[in-house]
Amino acid sequence: MKANFKLPLTGRCQCKSVSYKITSAPLAVYACHCTECQRQSGSAFSLSLLAERGAIVVDEGKPAVWERHHESGRVIDCVICANCGSRLFHEPRANTKVTIVKAGSLDDTSWLFPVGHIWTRSAQPWVAIPQDAANCDVQPASFASIIEAWRRHCSAC
Repeated sequence: MKANFKLPLTGRCQCKSVSYKITSAPLAVYACHCTECQRQSGSAFSLSLLAERGAIVVDEGKPAVWERHHESGRVIDCVICANCGSRLFHEPRANTKVTIVKAGSLDDTSWLFPVGHIWTRSAQPWVAIPQDAANCDVQPASFASIIEAWRRHCSAC
């Protein structure tokens, strides 16, 4: 599958009152199987797009921010629509250089392909996780292997 996208990438919440754009190429696309992502997505995993924080621009509306404290002590600001509650992206406080965009909120999702899977120990048993992907059974200390896998994927397109 080709990572065939055109910048800027655009996205919005479910009620369309908040929209955003991403002005630089994604750093990676991966699936998170943690129980928090399962709960917030209402599904088996959440598809995430890693982007440079400075490349995210809210075009319309004023999203709300919900502060999430993880058991590990990590704090993430969850950016959501104040009207419909759609989660748009996460801003980890420990890494202010990146934003984790909830990829399902993009206007065009046809090119998305997860090159890695994290929190695979929490994955639903019926989800097939490719063994040759950049996988991690918990939260990775670094996303370097997933970013490198994305670079290889994009250069092969």
